[in-house]
This record gives sequence, structure tokens and C-alpha cells, in this order.
Amino acid sequence: MTRRLFLFGGTAALALGTAAATLRPNAPLAAAEGPFEIEKTEAEWRALLDAPSYAVLREEATEPPWSSPLNDEHRPGTFSCKGCALPLFDAATKFESGTGWPSFYQPLANAVGESTDYKLGYARTEVHCRRCGGHLGHVFADGPPPTGLRYCMNGLALAFTPA
Repeated sequence: MTRRLFLFGGTAALALGTAAATLRPNAPLAAAEGPFEIEKTEAEWRALLDAPSYAVLREEATEPPWSSPLNDEHRPGTFSCKGCALPLFDAATKFESGTGWPSFYQPLANAVGESTDYKLGYARTEVHCRRCGGHLGHVFADGPPPTGLRYCMNGLALAFTPA
């Protein structure tokens, strides 16, 4: 091994290690930072939510694609936050994105908040419930008219109420 290769390899490993530590912390990330109208302790959230919904809403997990029964929900109604019941999306804005997650082109007014998420090593726009801070999913600029946006939501973070 040449000295140059050794130094280059060491520098590259250090840079990758620093990036990994910065972009992917070891502990699960909490839901969006508050304060929020509804705040609960971890124990209160765990008592309110089943384990998979807790993982999505409070630890920013992602459910497997095509696993949510809400993918096939096409009735008129409202999709709300499973953590605090805040209405988030009108069913009329739901569309088939082909991604495997319930997708909407527009949230209800004053329903969601956004923050930047770097967990995959690049910036994405994370979407959370504006009232309780629960993680809902991400928004992308590849949706249909009229907004051109795709709110790609975890079904485990949502509850549906038919009209």
C-alpha cells in the first residue's frame, strides 16, 4: 500500500464517518420540534397509539409501501391525524400516485407544518401535524395539478372519517 493511498483512504473514511454521524444519528429522531397545542409525555403517546402508529408519528418511521388499507379508501370524507384527530386532508384531494402510500395534492388550511429532513443524506421536506407535531410523511414536487405537489403520507399516521 502506498502512502498516498493510505492517506487518501483515511481521509475518505473520516469524511464518511463524520457525514454519517451528522446525517444519521443513532437514536430515533423525535417528531417535529414544538411547542405544539397538544403535548404529551412519551408514556401518554404510547398509551394512546398502537406500536406501529407510535413509531411513525413519534419516531418518524415509515410504513412499508402498499401496506395501508387507506390506499384503497376512495369515499368522500376527511383524513385526520391519528395522534390528535386534527383534520388534515379532504378525500377529494387524494390521488393514486403509484408509490404505495396514500397521496394528496393539498392539505387543509392550517393543518400541517413542514421541516427539512436529511435522514437519507439529502434534503427532503418532512410533513407533520401542526397541532401535535406527529410525523405524517413527506411532500414532493411531482404531484398533479392544481398544486403540482404530492403529500406522500403514512397511512398509520392517519384516520379516515367518511362524509
